[in-house]
Amino acid sequence: MMEVKLWNDKREREMYENFAELFAIIKATEKLEKAYIRDLISPSEYESECNKLILHFKTLSATLRDTVPSIQRFADTYKMDCPSALYRLVTSGVPATVEHRATVAASTSNSASIVAECVQNFITSMDSLKLNMVAVDQVYPLLSDLSASLNKLSILPPDFEGKTKMKEWLSRLSKMGAADELTEQQSRQLHFDLESSYNSFMAALPKGGN
Repeated sequence: MMEVKLWNDKREREMYENFAELFAIIKATEKLEKAYIRDLISPSEYESECNKLILHFKTLSATLRDTVPSIQRFADTYKMDCPSALYRLVTSGVPATVEHRATVAASTSNSASIVAECVQNFITSMDSLKLNMVAVDQVYPLLSDLSASLNKLSILPPDFEGKTKMKEWLSRLSKMGAADELTEQQSRQLHFDLESSYNSFMAALPKGGN
């Protein structure tokens, strides 16, 4: 019985393996979105897993840019009924918790530990820029963590400077490839926005840090 090969050389084999991986990422994201909508997974678990899938998707789609110019066409070709995944990965580029500010505030939302977490995320983000860690896959997770921690504090209004600026930066980064790097101007602007937001954050805290 004659063996039928799907590929003719190593390069073609890698292409099909990447196709299979892209297919799996889209399917996994669709499943995750449905689980979140049905409250089968916590917002924090959802956001963590969603960020991983988004970053993985960005890296892979950048690799497949020439062979898969349209993710929508790829999904149509392989008859993938995954509208939620395509929206999350292609259109939005950020988890629903970040996009909709839907992180559920815990009963300890105003506790010193959450305030400390925000401060740590601010400092880590600013320090990473000083160390020239400016690739999208380095900056994005830090800003995502910062955004998530800010959303846990009910004392901060929805239009708080830090929240709106982080949302803008996450949206901007989501349109770039994982290996892309911020320009010197972008890096300076982000550092300025972080510093400004940090100062506003400290000023917004009640005396005593409660």
